Amino acid sequence: MKQLYKLATFATPLILSSVISTQVFAETEKTEELKTSKQKVVEVEETWRTVPAEQLMVMTLPQGKVVFELAPQFAPRHVEHFTTLAAKGHYDGNKFYRVIDGFVAQAGPDEGEEGSAKTEKMLAMESEWPFDQSPSFSLVQDNDLFAEKTGFSGGFAVAASVSENKAWLAHCPGVLAMARGNEKDSATSHFYITNGQAPRYLDRIMTVFGRVVYGMEHVQSITRTSVIEGDKPVDVSAYTPIVAMKLMSDLPKEQQFTIQIENTESKA
Repeated sequence: MKQLYKLATFATPLILSSVISTQVFAETEKTEELKTSKQKVVEVEETWRTVPAEQLMVMTLPQGKVVFELAPQFAPRHVEHFTTLAAKGHYDGNKFYRVIDGFVAQAGPDEGEEGSAKTEKMLAMESEWPFDQSPSFSLVQDNDLFAEKTGFSGGFAVAASVSENKAWLAHCPGVLAMARGNEKDSATSHFYITNGQAPRYLDRIMTVFGRVVYGMEHVQSITRTSVIEGDKPVDVSAYTPIVAMKLMSDLPKEQQFTIQIENTESKA
């Protein structure tokens, strides 16, 4: 039997309360109340969306599994490139070599290895898009320190500038983004996960193409490699390795599990 995991974007207790009260209410004998109850059940079900297995990347670490929800609707070329590399086993055995507490955990192939980042094509950035072409947008806040508007689109945290007609995925804790060199379009295969407070100053200059939806505690347990100047460097042998990186849909059926996330576009 497949396991089911539910992740709430907002207040989980409110969701649970809604489900429980609906189930109790459905046991009433009056037809009209039963009809209303069924409508509420549908509304509750619509508050959750099942993420397709083809959009879930499973990263296996020694300490457990981390699952990313990929965002092809916002960064299609990066998602395609990432999934292609994963299917080839490109990330298997890579290590998290740049891990700064409260900032990012960055991984990728050793530059001296065959099939390293140097042999991969460079990607053009996909860091923003026209705001008026956003598939949807649920406003949460106006005028934070980094954007005119912030909210959710398809469950992802999105920031926007109406005056520029631009929108972008915000650097919240747990986002998955592609690392790059100094040149704008120089990303290849190295990626990072934000592991602390939101580094929003990276918005629009880096391409976010996914986020952690399961196993963030394992991200937080990745060995920190950054030390204070003068301290003994962390030995490379202590770096956290990636055991495997595969799409959920490519795993054997008995290893797959379902993830449902609160639907930020639901009226319920």
